[in-house]
Amino acid sequence: MTYKEARVYLDEMSKYGSVLGLDTIRGLLRELGNPQDDLKFIHIAGTNGKGSVLAYTSTILSEAGYRTGRYVSPTVISYLERIQIDGTWISEDEFAELAEKVKEAIARMEAVGEESPTVFEAETAIAFLYFKKKNCDLVVLESGLGGILDATNIIGAPVCAAFATISVDHLGVIGNSLEEIAQNKAGIIKSGCAVVSAKQKENVREILERTAEENNCSFTEAQPEQMIVHEDSYRGITFSYKDYEQMRSSLVGQCQRENLATALEIIRCLNGLGYQISQEQVRNGLLKTNWIGRFTCLFESPLFFIDGAHNEDAALKLKMSLERYFSDYKKILIMGVFKDKEYDKITSLLCPLAEYVYTVNLPNAERTLPAEQLAEVVEKHCQRVKAEPTIEAAVKDAIASVAAQEKDSKEKTVILACGSLSYLGEVQRIVQNNRQ
Repeated sequence: MTYKEARVYLDEMSKYGSVLGLDTIRGLLRELGNPQDDLKFIHIAGTNGKGSVLAYTSTILSEAGYRTGRYVSPTVISYLERIQIDGTWISEDEFAELAEKVKEAIARMEAVGEESPTVFEAETAIAFLYFKKKNCDLVVLESGLGGILDATNIIGAPVCAAFATISVDHLGVIGNSLEEIAQNKAGIIKSGCAVVSAKQKENVREILERTAEENNCSFTEAQPEQMIVHEDSYRGITFSYKDYEQMRSSLVGQCQRENLATALEIIRCLNGLGYQISQEQVRNGLLKTNWIGRFTCLFESPLFFIDGAHNEDAALKLKMSLERYFSDYKKILIMGVFKDKEYDKITSLLCPLAEYVYTVNLPNAERTLPAEQLAEVVEKHCQRVKAEPTIEAAVKDAIASVAAQEKDSKEKTVILACGSLSYLGEVQRIVQNNRQ
């Protein structure tokens, strides 16, 4: 099987959607020899910030000399970035080799009448096979949807169950209230593991702490209010947190203080469990951490940012970042959203800040809110809005409008593409090509 054939095979599987539950992936991994049982995990769930917490944690662990796997979704730049070791993506050849093993295992399951796995279950199995093959010391594992019935939760007790901030998302799928969603995500807590959480709303914290206690787990909540910020701009943040002094991160945005504090509490937890991670390794790891699509600056002339804020909580934090760093700038937004997301709330928070908004269709035609329909929603909050025929047209029009403004005015302008992670990789490629 070639890489192209593997992708075609998995794309065919994706047409059947996703099903929450562990029975099918349990059967698939059994056919593959249960590779997950030979691995140690840091399992991360949450609504916003999972990826950043994963990026900080895994980069620090790699810097400390631990062979560290990463499993992330969704991806921004390449399909292959979802499976990494020490920041290096799985190769096409190795992906194809392991995909063929998974395909053969699925065929054996189907031959005896067992349920066929979903595409996410197949991808998760490929990741576990790869991490075992490469003898990873630790795997930092991002939960897909929810927690308790997510395919990643097939693992045994992790070394640490960690939580980014939990808010309302996938309402009606993993819960009908914030409390139900938190209970679902708390399902990654298993007997005897350490539990680390971002600062949560009181009702969420109570659920996580109670679940930890029921499973005989230690519980630590990050305290971002104890972070001392020495320097903060859109180019990076210098800060101290507890015993970590004068640290520097190039990831910025209001949410990163919470994410940094959470990641550092995970590292403190691991040190307490016998892992050896020095202050200097933490410092170097933070400096090397890169996480595209999370208030990421692509270029400074024109000033162009991308951010995957796709729900109310993320949009609120993005708004705070725009007001913090660009209060005296004109703001041009490029926006694309899925129709099952809180687009009314996202637009009401972000679009009043904008001078102009370009709306786009996302690459996933089945899930995208059409650009014309999104433009009608945006118009309630910003009168100057245009539904663009393509993402490329939106990027080029936004850049051209900045060039025209800067020619006629000394006012500064920032462009921000936001609303969904799913199209930001394409935005980045278009911007880079436009600059060449």
